[in-house]
This record gives sequence, C-alpha cells and structure tokens, in this order.
Amino acid sequence: MNELETLKKENKELKEEIEKLKLYKNRQKKGMVEKAKEGNPVSRAPFGYKFFEGKLTKAQNFQVVENIFLDFQNNKISLNKLSKKYGFSLNGVKKILRNFTYLGKIKFDGDVHSGTHEPLISSTLFNHVQDKLERLGIKQN
Repeated sequence: MNELETLKKENKELKEEIEKLKLYKNRQKKGMVEKAKEGNPVSRAPFGYKFFEGKLTKAQNFQVVENIFLDFQNNKISLNKLSKKYGFSLNGVKKILRNFTYLGKIKFDGDVHSGTHEPLISSTLFNHVQDKLERLGIKQN
C-alpha cells in the first residue's frame, strides 16, 4: 500500500469515528433534554442545593442565596463588592443571580422547565433582580 492509499484509509477511519462520536453526543443530549423536561437537573447542584437520594434539596447554606438576591436588590452595591462580601468570584455571583434553579425551574438548551425541587427565592425577587441587572447593563455570562 502506498502512502496515498494509507492516508485515504486513515481519513476514512477518522470520518467514521467522528460520525460515531456525533451519534453518541446526540443521544447524550437527547437524554439530558428529557431529564430537564421531567424537572430534573442535568448538571451538578448549584450553590445552596445538594443532591440527596437523587433529588435536588436545600443545603445548609441555602439562605445565603436569598441573602445575595436581597442584598443586590435592596442596596446600592456593586457586583464586585457583593462577590467579595459572600466569597464568590464576580462571575460566580452573576451565575447565582441569573440561575433559574433558584425559582424551582430547570433551564437547559435554551428552554425553561418546571423543576421537581423547592425554590429558594420568589419569582418576584428573581424578576426584580433581573430588571436591575438589565437596567445596570450587566450582561449574561
């Protein structure tokens, strides 16, 4: 077999492997979408929650989440100061303030589904915080 034939064979094998990986990825994503539609998280538990017997439940530190939302909503405090106050990175605080999980919902692949877990904050507080983030021009991560 000459070099050109060898390269063609290797190329064909690589293309076949790529197709297998695409199929696997599609099956995996489909499973994650189904899980989200059923109201179950598709990733690790966010701050303030833990997994207990396969379900998302409140962790001991759950009250900190509401404190962060209330602090941001009710005070003239920058996200930088808020992150330092609670020991998070700036992006960490942004993720908390934008996370639908705290509403009792699951967001995955652009869709929001009702979750099977207990919310940590009210929809009113969440919406007020989203409005304030928008007014301040704070972009989503």
